[in-house]
Amino acid sequence: MTEPATPLMTKSDVAYDKVREKILSGEFPPGSVINQATLARTIGISTTPLREALRRLKAEGLVELGAHRDAKVTELKAEENRDLLEMRRSLDPLAASLAAQRRTKDDIAEIRASLEGLWAMPGDPDYEHLLHHRRYHRAIYRASHNELLIETLEGLWDKADRYRRFALEVDRGPEARAKKDEEHRMLAEAIIAGDSEGAASVMTEHINTSLAAQATRRLRS
Repeated sequence: MTEPATPLMTKSDVAYDKVREKILSGEFPPGSVINQATLARTIGISTTPLREALRRLKAEGLVELGAHRDAKVTELKAEENRDLLEMRRSLDPLAASLAAQRRTKDDIAEIRASLEGLWAMPGDPDYEHLLHHRRYHRAIYRASHNELLIETLEGLWDKADRYRRFALEVDRGPEARAKKDEEHRMLAEAIIAGDSEGAASVMTEHINTSLAAQATRRLRS
């Protein structure tokens, strides 16, 4: 049987991925101005597909678009981070609980694979580190087999990455990082064992002591 063809990436898709990576990696920090003509030349495309990519990023809340040629990376806001944290405190434990009830053999294999080499994020994480961290949580979300919940949590994760990086500007120390590593391990074990209450409990603690919670305190101060 012939495998389905992989959809070709458009120039707009390429621009979207590149600009999004620059924002989430901190290369384009909050509040920075993006000159579209300059960026288009750097990427090697015209401003039309770049503009399309920026509209997608605007819809995700990552950039603001003016009437002219410049775009601006959205500033961090204590209120937005608070809202993200409140939603994740409810939805992440639900996803973990459902994952423990519904995980398949493939889900378990992906959770285990994503846990390999996963360490609490250092003070200046590179983009690959952010992606690895996301892969682990995405594996848990997908094991819930609730498509609306997965879609919602994926969207929240997109917005939260910049607040994680902001929180990491202050070193949380080796003990705090070791605690996060232990929570990752315990959460995976609870889900694999089918312990829904235990998985929800670990996830709740994981969110309450997360980088997002630290970012909220910093932004308010």
